[in-house]
Amino acid sequence: MPEDRDSCELLRAIVRRDDAATQPLDRLAANIRDWDALFKLALAHRMSPMLFSRLADLGPAVPPPAQERLRAEYESNVFHSMANAAELIFVLQAFDREAIPAMPFKGVVLAASIYGDFRQRPAGDLDVLVHYRDLQRATAVLMERGYQLKTPVRADGAPVDPGDYEYQFVRPADGMVLELRWRLTERGFRRNLDMDWVWPRRRVAMLAGAKVPNFDSEIALLVLCLHGSKHRWSRAIWICDVAQLLASFPGLDWTQVTREAGRVGLRRPLALGVLLAHRVAGAAIPRDVLRRFESDATACRLARHIQANLFDTPRRSSLGRMLYNLQLLGLIDRGRWLLLLSRDFLRPNERDRAALRLPRPLEALYYFVRPVRLLWSRLASNRRTVETPE
Repeated sequence: MPEDRDSCELLRAIVRRDDAATQPLDRLAANIRDWDALFKLALAHRMSPMLFSRLADLGPAVPPPAQERLRAEYESNVFHSMANAAELIFVLQAFDREAIPAMPFKGVVLAASIYGDFRQRPAGDLDVLVHYRDLQRATAVLMERGYQLKTPVRADGAPVDPGDYEYQFVRPADGMVLELRWRLTERGFRRNLDMDWVWPRRRVAMLAGAKVPNFDSEIALLVLCLHGSKHRWSRAIWICDVAQLLASFPGLDWTQVTREAGRVGLRRPLALGVLLAHRVAGAAIPRDVLRRFESDATACRLARHIQANLFDTPRRSSLGRMLYNLQLLGLIDRGRWLLLLSRDFLRPNERDRAALRLPRPLEALYYFVRPVRLLWSRLASNRRTVETPE
Protein backbone atom coordinates (compact mmCIF):
# COMPACT_ATOMS: atom_id res chain seq x y z
CA MET A 1 0.00 0.00 0.00
CA PRO A 2 1.39 3.46 -0.86
CA GLU A 3 2.83 5.41 2.01
CA ASP A 4 1.56 8.81 3.24
CA ARG A 5 1.64 11.05 0.15
CA ASP A 6 2.83 14.20 1.93
CA SER A 7 5.68 12.29 3.57
CA CYS A 8 6.72 10.87 0.20
CA GLU A 9 6.74 14.31 -1.41
CA LEU A 10 8.86 15.79 1.36
CA LEU A 11 11.40 12.97 1.23
CA ARG A 12 11.58 13.19 -2.55
CA ALA A 13 12.46 16.88 -2.23
CA ILE A 14 15.08 16.15 0.43
CA VAL A 15 16.73 13.49 -1.72
CA ARG A 16 17.20 15.94 -4.58
CA ARG A 17 20.52 17.75 -4.66
CA ASP A 18 19.50 20.41 -7.20
CA ASP A 19 16.77 23.06 -7.30
CA ALA A 20 14.31 20.93 -9.23
CA ALA A 21 11.95 20.40 -6.27
CA THR A 22 8.52 21.72 -7.25
CA GLN A 23 7.89 23.23 -3.81
CA PRO A 24 10.20 24.63 -1.09
CA LEU A 25 10.80 22.46 1.95
CA ASP A 26 8.93 24.71 4.37
CA ARG A 27 5.74 24.44 2.31
CA LEU A 28 6.10 20.67 2.01
CA ALA A 29 6.77 20.37 5.75
CA ALA A 30 3.71 22.48 6.50
CA ASN A 31 1.61 19.92 4.60
CA ILE A 32 2.67 17.09 6.89
CA ARG A 33 -0.21 15.95 9.08
CA ASP A 34 1.13 12.58 10.18
CA TRP A 35 4.68 13.12 11.44
CA ASP A 36 4.80 9.55 12.71
CA ALA A 37 4.35 8.34 9.13
CA LEU A 38 7.18 10.62 8.01
CA PHE A 39 9.52 9.33 10.72
CA LYS A 40 8.66 5.74 9.87
CA LEU A 41 9.33 6.31 6.18
CA ALA A 42 12.60 8.17 6.85
CA LEU A 43 13.82 5.36 9.11
CA ALA A 44 12.92 2.74 6.50
CA HIS A 45 14.97 4.58 3.90
CA ARG A 46 17.80 5.40 6.35
CA MET A 47 17.31 9.13 5.85
CA SER A 48 16.77 10.37 9.42
CA PRO A 49 20.06 12.33 9.72
CA MET A 50 19.46 13.96 6.34
CA LEU A 51 15.87 14.78 7.33
CA PHE A 52 17.05 16.47 10.52
CA SER A 53 19.75 18.48 8.73
CA ARG A 54 17.38 19.76 6.05
CA LEU A 55 14.49 20.59 8.41
CA ALA A 56 16.49 22.02 11.32
CA ASP A 57 16.12 25.65 10.22
CA LEU A 58 12.52 25.63 8.97
CA GLY A 59 11.11 27.08 12.17
CA PRO A 60 7.29 26.98 12.59
CA ALA A 61 6.84 24.63 9.63
CA VAL A 62 8.05 21.82 11.92
CA PRO A 63 6.03 21.44 15.16
CA PRO A 64 8.09 21.42 18.38
CA PRO A 65 7.36 17.73 19.18
CA ALA A 66 8.53 16.79 15.70
CA GLN A 67 11.66 18.93 16.10
CA GLU A 68 12.46 17.18 19.38
CA ARG A 69 12.00 13.76 17.88
CA LEU A 70 14.14 14.64 14.86
CA ARG A 71 16.89 15.87 17.15
CA ALA A 72 16.64 12.79 19.37
CA GLU A 73 16.96 10.49 16.33
CA TYR A 74 19.89 12.51 15.06
CA GLU A 75 21.72 12.46 18.40
CA SER A 76 21.12 8.73 18.72
CA ASN A 77 22.73 8.25 15.32
CA VAL A 78 25.64 10.51 16.34
CA PHE A 79 26.28 8.31 19.38
CA HIS A 80 26.05 5.13 17.31
CA SER A 81 28.34 6.58 14.63
CA MET A 82 30.96 7.58 17.16
CA ALA A 83 30.86 4.11 18.74
CA ASN A 84 31.18 2.51 15.29
CA ALA A 85 34.06 4.78 14.31
CA ALA A 86 35.98 4.07 17.52
CA GLU A 87 35.46 0.32 17.26
CA LEU A 88 36.39 0.23 13.59
CA ILE A 89 39.66 2.05 14.28
CA PHE A 90 40.50 -0.42 17.07
CA VAL A 91 39.67 -3.41 14.85
CA LEU A 92 41.79 -2.11 11.97
CA GLN A 93 44.69 -1.49 14.36
CA ALA A 94 44.34 -5.04 15.72
CA PHE A 95 44.37 -6.44 12.19
CA ASP A 96 47.39 -4.32 11.34
CA ARG A 97 49.33 -5.72 14.30
CA GLU A 98 48.70 -9.19 12.91
CA ALA A 99 49.72 -8.08 9.38
CA ILE A 100 46.18 -8.63 8.06
CA PRO A 101 45.32 -6.16 5.28
CA ALA A 102 41.73 -4.97 5.82
CA MET A 103 39.50 -2.61 3.86
CA PRO A 104 36.51 -1.06 5.65
CA PHE A 105 33.58 -0.03 3.51
CA LYS A 106 30.06 1.40 3.76
CA GLY A 107 28.96 2.87 7.10
CA VAL A 108 31.07 5.48 8.84
CA VAL A 109 33.97 5.30 6.37
CA LEU A 110 31.64 6.02 3.46
CA ALA A 111 30.04 8.88 5.40
CA ALA A 112 33.42 10.39 6.27
CA SER A 113 34.79 10.13 2.75
CA ILE A 114 31.86 11.44 0.69
CA TYR A 115 29.64 13.36 3.13
CA GLY A 116 32.58 14.96 4.92
CA ASP A 117 31.18 14.01 8.34
CA PHE A 118 30.71 10.43 9.52
CA ARG A 119 27.70 11.54 11.59
CA GLN A 120 25.67 12.67 8.56
CA ARG A 121 24.78 9.19 7.39
CA PRO A 122 23.05 6.41 9.36
CA ALA A 123 25.52 4.08 11.03
CA GLY A 124 24.63 0.45 10.57
CA ASP A 125 26.96 -2.49 11.05
CA LEU A 126 30.71 -2.53 10.54
CA ASP A 127 31.80 -4.02 7.21
CA VAL A 128 35.39 -5.10 6.60
CA LEU A 129 36.92 -6.85 3.59
CA VAL A 130 39.92 -9.17 3.99
CA HIS A 131 41.75 -11.72 1.89
CA TYR A 132 40.23 -15.20 2.12
CA ARG A 133 43.63 -16.53 3.18
CA ASP A 134 43.45 -14.27 6.27
CA LEU A 135 39.89 -15.23 7.21
CA GLN A 136 40.69 -17.54 10.11
CA ARG A 137 43.34 -15.23 11.58
CA ALA A 138 40.93 -12.30 11.33
CA THR A 139 38.26 -14.40 13.03
CA ALA A 140 40.64 -15.11 15.91
CA VAL A 141 41.38 -11.38 16.30
CA LEU A 142 37.69 -10.54 16.48
CA MET A 143 37.01 -13.28 19.02
CA GLU A 144 39.76 -11.85 21.20
CA ARG A 145 37.81 -8.57 21.12
CA GLY A 146 34.75 -10.34 22.48
CA TYR A 147 32.92 -11.06 19.23
CA GLN A 148 31.05 -14.29 18.61
CA LEU A 149 30.78 -15.83 15.14
CA LYS A 150 27.12 -16.29 14.23
CA THR A 151 27.61 -17.79 10.77
CA PRO A 152 27.72 -21.61 10.72
CA VAL A 153 31.16 -22.90 9.71
CA ARG A 154 32.81 -26.29 9.22
CA ALA A 155 35.07 -27.86 11.82
CA ASP A 156 38.14 -26.39 10.12
CA GLY A 157 36.66 -22.87 10.20
CA ALA A 158 35.89 -22.76 6.48
CA PRO A 159 32.49 -21.67 5.13
CA VAL A 160 29.81 -24.35 5.05
CA ASP A 161 28.64 -23.19 1.63
CA PRO A 162 31.32 -22.50 -1.00
CA GLY A 163 29.10 -19.68 -2.25
CA ASP A 164 29.27 -17.78 1.05
CA TYR A 165 31.17 -14.50 1.06
CA GLU A 166 30.78 -13.13 4.60
CA TYR A 167 30.88 -14.05 8.27
CA GLN A 168 28.68 -12.21 10.76
CA PHE A 169 30.04 -11.42 14.22
CA VAL A 170 28.14 -10.05 17.19
CA ARG A 171 29.63 -8.80 20.47
CA PRO A 172 27.15 -9.58 23.26
CA ALA A 173 28.66 -6.99 25.60
CA ASP A 174 27.41 -4.03 23.57
CA GLY A 175 25.54 -5.47 20.60
CA MET A 176 28.19 -4.37 18.08
CA VAL A 177 27.76 -6.19 14.75
CA LEU A 178 30.61 -6.69 12.30
CA GLU A 179 30.47 -8.41 8.94
CA LEU A 180 33.75 -9.82 7.69
CA ARG A 181 33.82 -10.35 3.94
CA TRP A 182 36.31 -11.87 1.57
CA ARG A 183 34.35 -11.04 -1.60
CA LEU A 184 32.08 -8.20 -2.72
CA THR A 185 30.17 -10.10 -5.38
CA GLU A 186 27.79 -13.01 -5.06
CA ARG A 187 28.00 -16.10 -7.19
CA GLY A 188 27.05 -15.57 -10.80
CA PHE A 189 29.41 -12.71 -11.57
CA ARG A 190 32.21 -13.58 -13.91
CA ARG A 191 34.79 -12.13 -11.51
CA ASN A 192 35.23 -12.42 -7.76
CA LEU A 193 35.67 -8.80 -6.74
CA ASP A 194 37.80 -9.07 -3.63
CA MET A 195 40.84 -7.54 -1.95
CA ASP A 196 42.96 -8.11 -5.03
CA TRP A 197 40.59 -5.75 -6.85
CA VAL A 198 40.40 -2.93 -4.30
CA TRP A 199 43.60 -3.03 -2.24
CA PRO A 200 46.20 -1.98 -4.88
CA ARG A 201 44.21 1.21 -5.62
CA ARG A 202 43.34 2.11 -2.05
CA ARG A 203 43.30 5.66 -0.76
CA VAL A 204 43.29 7.10 2.74
CA ALA A 205 40.25 8.51 4.52
CA MET A 206 40.19 10.44 7.78
CA LEU A 207 37.83 8.93 10.33
CA ALA A 208 37.54 10.59 13.73
CA GLY A 209 41.12 11.86 13.42
CA ALA A 210 42.56 8.50 12.34
CA LYS A 211 43.77 7.45 8.91
CA VAL A 212 41.97 4.40 7.54
CA PRO A 213 42.16 2.68 4.12
CA ASN A 214 39.39 3.53 1.68
CA PHE A 215 38.28 2.79 -1.88
CA ASP A 216 39.40 5.19 -4.55
CA SER A 217 36.52 7.16 -6.07
CA GLU A 218 36.12 5.05 -9.23
CA ILE A 219 36.03 1.77 -7.31
CA ALA A 220 33.74 3.34 -4.68
CA LEU A 221 31.21 4.30 -7.37
CA LEU A 222 31.16 0.75 -8.75
CA VAL A 223 30.79 -0.73 -5.25
CA LEU A 224 27.89 1.61 -4.43
CA CYS A 225 26.14 0.72 -7.69
CA LEU A 226 26.79 -2.98 -7.06
CA HIS A 227 25.36 -2.77 -3.54
CA GLY A 228 22.29 -0.73 -4.49
CA SER A 229 21.57 -2.97 -7.47
CA LYS A 230 21.94 -6.09 -5.35
CA HIS A 231 19.14 -4.79 -3.09
CA ARG A 232 17.08 -3.49 -6.04
CA TRP A 233 17.54 0.12 -4.85
CA SER A 234 14.81 -0.36 -2.25
CA ARG A 235 16.22 2.37 0.04
CA ALA A 236 16.63 6.01 -0.95
CA ILE A 237 19.89 6.39 0.99
CA TRP A 238 21.70 4.21 -1.56
CA ILE A 239 20.69 6.61 -4.34
CA CYS A 240 21.77 9.54 -2.16
CA ASP A 241 25.17 7.90 -1.65
CA VAL A 242 25.80 7.69 -5.40
CA ALA A 243 24.72 11.29 -5.89
CA GLN A 244 26.87 12.48 -2.99
CA LEU A 245 29.93 10.63 -4.28
CA LEU A 246 29.51 12.21 -7.72
CA ALA A 247 29.23 15.64 -6.10
CA SER A 248 32.28 15.02 -3.93
CA PHE A 249 34.44 13.86 -6.85
CA PRO A 250 33.54 16.06 -9.84
CA GLY A 251 36.76 15.05 -11.58
CA LEU A 252 35.79 11.38 -11.71
CA ASP A 253 37.48 9.51 -14.55
CA TRP A 254 34.40 8.29 -16.42
CA THR A 255 36.42 6.53 -19.09
CA GLN A 256 38.15 4.44 -16.45
CA VAL A 257 34.91 3.78 -14.58
CA THR A 258 32.99 2.57 -17.63
CA ARG A 259 35.91 0.49 -18.88
CA GLU A 260 36.32 -1.18 -15.50
CA ALA A 261 32.56 -1.75 -15.21
CA GLY A 262 32.62 -3.58 -18.53
CA ARG A 263 35.65 -5.63 -17.53
CA VAL A 264 34.16 -6.90 -14.26
CA GLY A 265 30.53 -7.28 -15.38
CA LEU A 266 29.04 -4.18 -13.71
CA ARG A 267 28.09 -2.19 -16.81
CA ARG A 268 24.34 -2.27 -16.19
CA PRO A 269 24.50 -1.82 -12.38
CA LEU A 270 26.65 1.26 -13.04
CA ALA A 271 24.22 2.61 -15.63
CA LEU A 272 21.25 1.99 -13.34
CA GLY A 273 22.89 3.60 -10.30
CA VAL A 274 23.99 6.70 -12.22
CA LEU A 275 20.60 7.11 -13.91
CA LEU A 276 18.85 6.93 -10.52
CA ALA A 277 21.29 9.41 -8.98
CA HIS A 278 20.56 11.81 -11.85
CA ARG A 279 16.79 11.36 -12.05
CA VAL A 280 15.93 10.94 -8.37
CA ALA A 281 18.65 12.97 -6.64
CA GLY A 282 19.50 15.47 -9.37
CA ALA A 283 23.17 14.45 -9.63
CA ALA A 284 25.10 16.29 -12.33
CA ILE A 285 26.39 13.86 -14.98
CA PRO A 286 28.50 14.83 -18.03
CA ARG A 287 26.20 14.94 -21.05
CA ASP A 288 28.11 12.39 -23.12
CA VAL A 289 28.23 9.97 -20.18
CA LEU A 290 24.51 10.38 -19.53
CA ARG A 291 23.68 9.74 -23.20
CA ARG A 292 25.74 6.55 -23.08
CA PHE A 293 23.82 5.23 -20.08
CA GLU A 294 20.47 6.34 -21.49
CA SER A 295 21.16 4.24 -24.59
CA ASP A 296 20.70 1.15 -22.38
CA ALA A 297 16.94 0.63 -22.76
CA THR A 298 16.80 -1.99 -19.98
CA ALA A 299 18.61 0.25 -17.48
CA CYS A 300 16.26 3.13 -18.35
CA ARG A 301 13.20 0.94 -17.89
CA LEU A 302 14.42 -0.30 -14.50
CA ALA A 303 15.30 3.25 -13.42
CA ARG A 304 11.80 4.50 -14.33
CA HIS A 305 10.18 1.69 -12.38
CA ILE A 306 12.34 2.22 -9.28
CA GLN A 307 11.86 5.99 -9.39
CA ALA A 308 8.08 5.63 -9.61
CA ASN A 309 7.85 3.10 -6.76
CA LEU A 310 10.73 4.17 -4.50
CA PHE A 311 8.62 5.38 -1.56
CA ASP A 312 5.68 3.03 -2.04
CA THR A 313 7.32 -0.11 -0.64
CA PRO A 314 10.08 0.82 1.83
CA ARG A 315 12.68 -1.89 2.47
CA ARG A 316 11.04 -3.97 -0.26
CA SER A 317 11.04 -3.91 -4.02
CA SER A 318 8.15 -4.36 -6.43
CA LEU A 319 10.61 -5.93 -8.87
CA GLY A 320 10.68 -9.73 -8.93
CA ARG A 321 14.15 -10.87 -7.91
CA MET A 322 14.71 -13.49 -10.60
CA LEU A 323 13.53 -11.35 -13.52
CA TYR A 324 15.39 -8.35 -12.12
CA ASN A 325 18.66 -10.29 -11.81
CA LEU A 326 18.33 -11.59 -15.34
CA GLN A 327 17.93 -8.04 -16.63
CA LEU A 328 20.74 -6.68 -14.47
CA LEU A 329 23.41 -9.17 -15.44
CA GLY A 330 25.24 -9.29 -18.75
CA LEU A 331 24.83 -12.23 -21.11
CA ILE A 332 27.79 -14.21 -19.75
CA ASP A 333 26.94 -13.56 -16.09
CA ARG A 334 23.28 -14.31 -16.80
CA GLY A 335 24.18 -17.80 -18.01
CA ARG A 336 26.45 -18.38 -15.02
CA TRP A 337 23.74 -17.23 -12.60
CA LEU A 338 21.11 -19.51 -14.12
CA LEU A 339 23.54 -22.44 -14.07
CA LEU A 340 24.34 -21.89 -10.39
CA LEU A 341 20.66 -21.40 -9.56
CA SER A 342 19.70 -24.65 -11.25
CA ARG A 343 22.59 -26.46 -9.55
CA ASP A 344 21.49 -25.19 -6.14
CA PHE A 345 17.89 -26.14 -6.90
CA LEU A 346 18.86 -29.70 -7.80
CA ARG A 347 21.35 -30.20 -4.96
CA PRO A 348 19.92 -32.82 -2.54
CA ASN A 349 19.34 -31.85 1.08
CA GLU A 350 18.33 -33.57 4.32
CA ARG A 351 14.63 -33.63 3.41
CA ASP A 352 15.45 -35.56 0.25
CA ARG A 353 17.54 -38.03 2.24
CA ALA A 354 14.78 -38.40 4.82
CA ALA A 355 12.22 -39.16 2.08
CA LEU A 356 14.22 -42.15 0.87
CA ARG A 357 17.11 -43.85 2.64
CA LEU A 358 19.76 -44.95 0.18
CA PRO A 359 23.05 -46.73 0.94
CA ARG A 360 26.18 -44.62 0.52
CA PRO A 361 27.22 -46.17 -2.83
CA LEU A 362 23.87 -45.04 -4.31
CA GLU A 363 23.81 -41.49 -2.93
CA ALA A 364 24.20 -40.01 -6.42
CA LEU A 365 20.62 -41.16 -7.06
CA TYR A 366 19.39 -38.39 -4.71
CA TYR A 367 19.78 -36.03 -7.67
CA PHE A 368 16.89 -37.96 -9.24
CA VAL A 369 14.98 -38.28 -5.96
CA ARG A 370 14.94 -34.53 -5.36
CA PRO A 371 12.85 -33.42 -8.39
CA VAL A 372 10.40 -36.26 -7.78
CA ARG A 373 10.02 -35.27 -4.12
CA LEU A 374 9.55 -31.58 -5.01
CA LEU A 375 6.92 -32.43 -7.63
CA TRP A 376 5.06 -34.71 -5.20
CA SER A 377 5.20 -32.04 -2.50
CA ARG A 378 3.78 -29.44 -4.89
CA LEU A 379 0.97 -31.75 -6.03
CA ALA A 380 0.10 -32.54 -2.42
CA SER A 381 0.05 -28.84 -1.56
CA ASN A 382 -2.24 -28.06 -4.49
CA ARG A 383 -4.55 -30.93 -3.51
CA ARG A 384 -4.85 -29.62 0.05
CA THR A 385 -5.65 -26.15 -1.27
CA VAL A 386 -8.45 -27.48 -3.48
CA GLU A 387 -9.93 -29.61 -0.70
CA THR A 388 -9.89 -26.83 1.90
CA PRO A 389 -13.34 -25.16 2.05
CA GLU A 390 -13.45 -21.36 1.67
